Amino acid sequence: MVYKRVIRKALFRLHGGDAERVHETTLGALSRLSPALRFTTGARNERTVFGVRFPNPVGLAAGMDKDGRALPAWAAMGFGFVEVGTVTRHPQPGNPRPRLFRLRSSEAIVNRMGFNNAGAQALSARLDRLGPLKAPLGISLGKSKVTPVEEAVEDYCTSLRALYRHGDYFAVNISSPNTPGLRSLQDKGALTELLGELTATADTLAHGGKRKPILVKIAPDLTDSAIVELLEVCEQHGVSGLIATNTTLGRDGLAPADQALAAEAGGLSGRPLAERAREVVRFVSKETDGKLPIIGVGGIFDGDDARRMVDAGADLVQVYTGFIYEGPGLVHRVNKALAR
Repeated sequence: MVYKRVIRKALFRLHGGDAERVHETTLGALSRLSPALRFTTGARNERTVFGVRFPNPVGLAAGMDKDGRALPAWAAMGFGFVEVGTVTRHPQPGNPRPRLFRLRSSEAIVNRMGFNNAGAQALSARLDRLGPLKAPLGISLGKSKVTPVEEAVEDYCTSLRALYRHGDYFAVNISSPNTPGLRSLQDKGALTELLGELTATADTLAHGGKRKPILVKIAPDLTDSAIVELLEVCEQHGVSGLIATNTTLGRDGLAPADQALAAEAGGLSGRPLAERAREVVRFVSKETDGKLPIIGVGGIFDGDDARRMVDAGADLVQVYTGFIYEGPGLVHRVNKALAR
């Protein structure tokens, strides 16, 4: 409650309410304070999913720490895993500012960041300096804006080669609405080519051993038939799991006070996405007979939200917008709710 009553109010007023500047300031502080952070998160809640051992099932979603600047801090807060990125082959500034908006009455966020990051090589160098981490690391891979869609495959593969030794799993982000043409990679033909080359590259990098898990992150805006086609391609190439879901282009469920900001272009995350994210997780779980591991993400603000996501079929969960609105205590509450 201290976070919501005091800290969040102060953060939301900082820098005149500029959400992205507040994010950068907070991330910078976490990167400096990482060695001193110690949070009580309760007993370990271990599980093994797609061959990776997780100390607990609560992860930080991609987008919060794109360049891995504060990795030790997230483990100190009790996260069972962290997904960095989305990272691209080429460094890029992302879309013009402003590009991040808080819809407070709806407990939601709209962003059109555009994969702003320092690039795959820079992330690899930072991970080299950090050394072993205390929690499993997922790395979200995306397409550079300067790369034409028809050349996207090599973009992803180059990033995978640069980062393969560092990741415990890799997420193929083909579902962000903020990079032109990216979502077309969810189409059957394009996805077949992309996953074929990525899995072949991963097999080569494994040097005869078992390749590291490759997951696909999907949009909540896909139709059921499109999801079925996507799942067929994933099965064909031995994809290890799905992340459901990314942000939505829809604007359903927003409070009247947020209608002006709802007109901003970009993907919506937060409470309004919760029901649709669970629907997609439930559909994927049913279509795959529960055999394809799922990371459920979208609208998780408390333990009950997380439990409903798991009941829908998720093996692990991730938080992002809920963490911004609820603070670090959310990690403990969700982990407690999912304790076996």
